[in-house]
Amino acid sequence: MLGAFLGKAAARQSRNLRQRAKGLHYQRSTENQQLDSTAPEIAISDPELIEPVALVVGVTGHRDLVESELHGLNDKIRSQFQKIQERYPHTPVVVLTPMAEGADLLIAEVAQSMDLRIVVPLPLPKKLYLRDFRSERSRRKFEELYQYANVFELPLVEGNTLEDVSREGDARNKQYAQVGVYVASHCHILLALWDGKPSDQLGGTAQIVEYHITDQLPEFLGGPQFAEQSLTEDENDLVLHIVCSRDRANGEPATPLQPLQVRWLDSDEDQPCSERLSNRYRRIFAHTDEFNHDALKYCAEIAREKSDLIAPDQYRRLNANDRRVNQLFYTADWLAIHYQNRLNMALRGTYVAAVLMGLSFILYADLPGYDYMVYAFLLFFGGGFALYSVGKKRHWHRKYLDYRVLAESLRVQFFWQIAGVNSASGTEFAHGGFLQKQDVELEWIRNVMRVASLRRRARAGPSTEGGLDRAIELWIGDPLKENSSGQIAYYARKASERTKLRRITAAIASSCLWAGIAVAIVLALFQYTLERETRSSLIVLMGILPLIAGVREAYAHKKAEKEVVKQYQYMHKIFRTAARRLARAETTGEKLSILKALGHAALDEHAEWILTHRERPLEHGKP
Repeated sequence: MLGAFLGKAAARQSRNLRQRAKGLHYQRSTENQQLDSTAPEIAISDPELIEPVALVVGVTGHRDLVESELHGLNDKIRSQFQKIQERYPHTPVVVLTPMAEGADLLIAEVAQSMDLRIVVPLPLPKKLYLRDFRSERSRRKFEELYQYANVFELPLVEGNTLEDVSREGDARNKQYAQVGVYVASHCHILLALWDGKPSDQLGGTAQIVEYHITDQLPEFLGGPQFAEQSLTEDENDLVLHIVCSRDRANGEPATPLQPLQVRWLDSDEDQPCSERLSNRYRRIFAHTDEFNHDALKYCAEIAREKSDLIAPDQYRRLNANDRRVNQLFYTADWLAIHYQNRLNMALRGTYVAAVLMGLSFILYADLPGYDYMVYAFLLFFGGGFALYSVGKKRHWHRKYLDYRVLAESLRVQFFWQIAGVNSASGTEFAHGGFLQKQDVELEWIRNVMRVASLRRRARAGPSTEGGLDRAIELWIGDPLKENSSGQIAYYARKASERTKLRRITAAIASSCLWAGIAVAIVLALFQYTLERETRSSLIVLMGILPLIAGVREAYAHKKAEKEVVKQYQYMHKIFRTAARRLARAETTGEKLSILKALGHAALDEHAEWILTHRERPLEHGKP
């Protein structure tokens, strides 16, 4: 299946990390497996597989390329693939192409020669599809690549029949438009061999490029769903344009473009066209590569300690795509916990250092004979600064937040998939509008989710028998069972734990405050009768108690204890409400609607969570 293909590509492109992943392996099926959501899992043989996230390059282009330009186009395509591999060595490149005659086949040939994985969504049944190939050579090349590639067939567009699409006309054009939209919606880079001229041909290269940049194709999609999407910025808009001519009258490129010219296009109003990849996309792909690096670095630990979204006895019921999302979840989940522990260690260390610095200063300033405490002050400062520096350099705070949000978003995606929740448009899934209003650097999370939903539209309905009931049981849980494994029990438990922690913080602050006041009263009343040593000790205590209270309160603020308690309580209420409504729901459609609304509510809350915590980075000297 697709997972095995991606893994093998990663192994070949990342030899250094493959050594770290010793003992884990990737196996490619010897047969061409169809990307059917009900197909059995046979390609992934190792249950402890840690599989990197791919960078998906979609393909669109003209069928009638000019013979004299083919060699130059081949070199340009190869060069661009090599640059991507060199820049992101831990990220496998996957080519998503319908393998139509002309540009599609040319790019697929280059991909095969470079040992890249090829995924082929077919717009029509194979026999009908090959009728549109004009040359015997193209048919032979298609058959050759068909055996190498991972192929699946998209469903018929609503209203189309096999009889309709067996002949030229609107129905057949809609199938081509559908595959173009599918490729553009599920890739990170759209590689277009295009003359640069606009066209009104439904599903043609010009329209697919326009759709990828604007997210609009009213001739095929239309509807209020897409009118609403057009109001938000579409970050999945990157086009790698290699200019080509067409073998027809007036087939030269649009003025002033030249054949074999390479340029990057996106929806940036200030710079929609550039000769180099923008810094924005460099950051997005770099974060994905960093995630792959971390996943492979800790692959043995993840395999040993992973937490699946489904019980082991039910794992075999999952299809390959569901397993892929589950694998991405437990990888992101383990990494989030790992970096959370690192971050907590750094936070606690820096705040303890702050208290000790305060104590050192009080002893140095207020008591005679403690001049050496200035060295202790500097030592504690250095220790705290060292922890801060290591955490900042290794991005513990950012990685913890990013990986946690990615894991929780994949949780939603997984249970939506096994339940059979589908998007309204079919072109997006849980990544659709998620985090679009947040930090630009979070766009890489949607990129990972886009790969996870690569073939989500291939089949509607629950991905496994009983998937809807299983999703409700495992995701939501039973509100009447204390030991329920769903999110109701999780949020209830976490809300209780965080409430107790918040009470402890309040108790510490209150105790230190009143104890400090009590010490001050004692000093005020008996300062002239107390022994010098006792008075000195009380002075130190009077100074250190408020400091402890202040540092503990600052730590609680840094951890967003108040806000997190409210978020846990809110999510517990949301899940309980969903459980009650599901219990009253009479039809499958009602249940799916409730699960979809619940997923969106969870995604919105994850976005709020990461915003809250991003405002509280690891800092030194600001307790």
